[in-house]
Amino acid sequence: MNRTLKTLLFTTLAITSAAVAGLYAAYKTRRQWIGNLLHLAPARYEVGVETHLRVPMPDGITLEAEHYFPQAEGSFPTILFRTPYGLSTDNARPVSAVTNFPVQRFVERGYHVVVQSVRGRFGSEGHWMPFFDEASDGRATLDWIAQQPWFNGSLGLFGGSYVGYTQWAIAADAPEYVKAMVPAITTANLPASMWVGDQALGLDTTARWMLLTVGPNYTPSPLGLVWLMTATGQDQYLAKAFQHLPLQEIDEVITGQPIDFFRDWLGHPTPTDPHWQSIDFRRTFAQVSAPMHLVTGWYDLFARYQLEDYQLLKAAGHQPYLTVGPTIHTSLENYALTVQEGLAWFDAYLKNDPSHLRRHPVRLFVMGSQQWRELDDWPPPAQDTHFFLHDRQRLMLDQTTARSTPDRYIYDPGDPTPAIGGPLLSFKAGPHDQRPLESRSDVLLYTSDPLADDLEVMGVPRAELYVRSSNAHTDFVARLCDVQSDGRSINLCDGFIRLEPGCGEPQPDGSLKITIELWPTANCFRRGHRLRLHVCSGGHPRWSRNLGTGESLATATGWQGAEQLIYHDAAHPSALILPVTSWWSDVEDIEVLQYS
Repeated sequence: MNRTLKTLLFTTLAITSAAVAGLYAAYKTRRQWIGNLLHLAPARYEVGVETHLRVPMPDGITLEAEHYFPQAEGSFPTILFRTPYGLSTDNARPVSAVTNFPVQRFVERGYHVVVQSVRGRFGSEGHWMPFFDEASDGRATLDWIAQQPWFNGSLGLFGGSYVGYTQWAIAADAPEYVKAMVPAITTANLPASMWVGDQALGLDTTARWMLLTVGPNYTPSPLGLVWLMTATGQDQYLAKAFQHLPLQEIDEVITGQPIDFFRDWLGHPTPTDPHWQSIDFRRTFAQVSAPMHLVTGWYDLFARYQLEDYQLLKAAGHQPYLTVGPTIHTSLENYALTVQEGLAWFDAYLKNDPSHLRRHPVRLFVMGSQQWRELDDWPPPAQDTHFFLHDRQRLMLDQTTARSTPDRYIYDPGDPTPAIGGPLLSFKAGPHDQRPLESRSDVLLYTSDPLADDLEVMGVPRAELYVRSSNAHTDFVARLCDVQSDGRSINLCDGFIRLEPGCGEPQPDGSLKITIELWPTANCFRRGHRLRLHVCSGGHPRWSRNLGTGESLATATGWQGAEQLIYHDAAHPSALILPVTSWWSDVEDIEVLQYS
């Protein structure tokens, strides 16, 4: 070994030894720093863990679990996570760190935590068919926890995305010791909404989730695995799958093998298919008794459905809490926000300490004004305000009385209109400058004059459009953007409709009136900004492209383009309809919206 290499080796060992020696001394400081950053109560306990526990299921298999606990005498409540993404001992899965972070925060503040791998995942036995075993396996896990000597009779359910869905699977008629729930960035109807909620395949979500849960079609090196966890790495790897036809083969393109659950989804391509009904837990809301706090983000891929959950829970007689941040599904801010709200919720309902609960049940972030706002309900009172489409692609409050020629564009399934940002599983989700998209010939833009005052919008926008297509099978997308003073056009929310014969409201001249419900939002358009509406016929790969042939979603390989017409005259008053909550220049002074 030459001198240079020896020097490098001994220097590395010396630095590593010094770092290890300092870790324990820095441990309490690190814990305190994390707590301060998240505005949490100080950490009080060291964390202990039991690994490789076996939890028996009624059919004889066992599921692997870990039990984290405060290293102290005393009685502590318990929180349950059920996950398909691995335990702390499954180091090959970096995503398991997302679970480990809240686990540590809870235990440090006086909670037992049980983390369990769902059926067929990692150390858990059985076959994994996503979603379908979570109710029965979750109930058996509750029974096992109730028998443990450390269980004190109070249990909460916590987690986001799939882990949040496992809460809904066991919420109805749960044992009385299930006293609180915090389902985050999820929905009780996750399977259908995630994959086929708009009559199209959620291609981006489906492809990334298969890559995440099953893996690529080769064995990556550690560096290659890290690359596949980056936005660029995923996009490059999945590019071929996004373009591949037929769709039923993309599982093999991505993973190198047929995936039974993916083939199952394609066999049931509509959300109303009876196949999905047994795992749609919205139907059980009336039987849920545990207080629940829903947490999501405006650009989360389940935001629309989670806000629908909130309204359905209210209709079923519940008073859930709701928190909505300016976040995407994969953001670290989501997890920090959920831990903050979760600790306050569990302290209130598992420890009888409501001192950290806010007064108002709804708290949401108003984009544009960059403020948090507390409300009594969602959606708040609002005035539907029409912004009508005019010639020269203008957006105006006054309805036109003049004749005008409809705007036209050609939609080509061979070069589908892309989506830039929005509610995706991709790390590139969220708000993005849309000007690259707006330069395409297959995207129409309708833009207002600069606003004289701030305009605040909260709720569910919609677009009522009068359209005609040369193809009976086609899509239309409407997207709301906030055009900044410097010209940046930032996407807020969008919506999608898939047309087939019989859809829409036929007009005497052969056009169709369609209504596109956009995803919910809360935004203050600042004075000097402009409103902009996109109208196009694709958002690929967020939604699988419409090939225009009417063939099966799973097996179609050919395509047919379409000429699209958008009308905007006195007989065809196409409009963007916004739920306006205020149109005042002093909107910053409005802190809480009350109901009369």
